[in-house]
Amino acid sequence: MRLEHVGRRHGLRGPWVLREVSLTLPAAALVRVVGTNGSGKSTLLRLLAGVDAPTEGRVGGRPARTAYVPERFPAALPFTAVDYLVHLGRVQGLGRAAARARAGEWLERFGAGEHAGTELAALSKGTSQKVAVAQALLADPALLVLDEAWTGLDTGARAELDTAVRERLAEGATVVFVDHDPRRLEGEALVVYGVGEGRVREQTPPVAAAAGLPVAGPEPTVPRVSVTPAGPALPVRITVSGGRSLPSRLPGNPTTAPGPDGTTLLTVDAAHSDALLGALLAASWHVHHLGTEGVRV
Repeated sequence: MRLEHVGRRHGLRGPWVLREVSLTLPAAALVRVVGTNGSGKSTLLRLLAGVDAPTEGRVGGRPARTAYVPERFPAALPFTAVDYLVHLGRVQGLGRAAARARAGEWLERFGAGEHAGTELAALSKGTSQKVAVAQALLADPALLVLDEAWTGLDTGARAELDTAVRERLAEGATVVFVDHDPRRLEGEALVVYGVGEGRVREQTPPVAAAAGLPVAGPEPTVPRVSVTPAGPALPVRITVSGGRSLPSRLPGNPTTAPGPDGTTLLTVDAAHSDALLGALLAASWHVHHLGTEGVRV
């Protein structure tokens, strides 16, 4: 997906919120958008999701199945929670039975199953947010855009949304998100875009500089991958074992080979190593080693 010289203003003579935005969203990647309040982050996300059209410039290559969680959920709509989800699922191309089944699954996953028959207007703010997130995940979108989607969710639902994001990445989707918590999916974004003064600039991504690995205890360690500054980045090798079958489409299309003691070796470009790690962890694989090609860290 590509934005070419995109600008957005409010009204014919209103102030410009964004100008001359040109960027390419990478495939099968997690993209974080950062900036101060009022800088234009939500405007950028709405342009990516197709909710708003650019005032100038062009947006091309948007996937047919694009889903969006807005900053504010329109809870006054005349639906029950499950009827709203079924309606949105139908709009997104699901059959009625499939939409109802998926609606029930996502409500249960987010701990809102008991509110399936509740009118939207009667839901609490937290439960409304669970419905808002569920509608975006119903039809397995190829582009998922999340604007402060974790805000208002309880601890369990926030963790479930983290897992859902990793699942979408493992299936080859691109996920773009804004969140006020700098620790949200920390170290997993392939690209970070900073928004300010009407412009969008790519920031130094955390890829291959910090990757969280599971260890005994509540907090992950942060190993450092040594990459030679001069010349191209070295490939990254990840040694894993266990878990379910590897997802059919992994970020970066890594090569795989059998490793010692029943492990599997995956080799991927450094630019995709963070997204690949997130996909492996979401699929319950144990990560033994991470390093540049042939080098343990």
